Amino acid sequence: MDKRRRALTRLYLDKATLIWNGNVVSGLDALNNFFDTLPSSEFQVNMLDCQPVHEQATQSQTTVLVVTSGTVKFDGNKQHYFNQNFLLTAQSTPNNTVWKIASDCFRFQDWSSG
Repeated sequence: MDKRRRALTRLYLDKATLIWNGNVVSGLDALNNFFDTLPSSEFQVNMLDCQPVHEQATQSQTTVLVVTSGTVKFDGNKQHYFNQNFLLTAQSTPNNTVWKIASDCFRFQDWSSG
């Protein structure tokens, strides 16, 4: 995200959805446009957890839930805490398996100090 933002959409399925702080972005073209509009960033992942999703919930598609949290600064501004959850799904061909993001949900976790 910080250094190779233009390559990010290769990680997503063609019809993947990103929900960024409640705003929905769907499809590779929209994702590419969205990532291009973000200012420069410095992400620090502090926690990462993964678990398989039961095949009954994914129509037998091999899927993993990934949960992360950490901090991010945009354009060197104030640090924000974030949580991000995404579903990785295995896309198999006869020769290999590639993991792609099917759904991605990013949310700032800063609380008002008022």
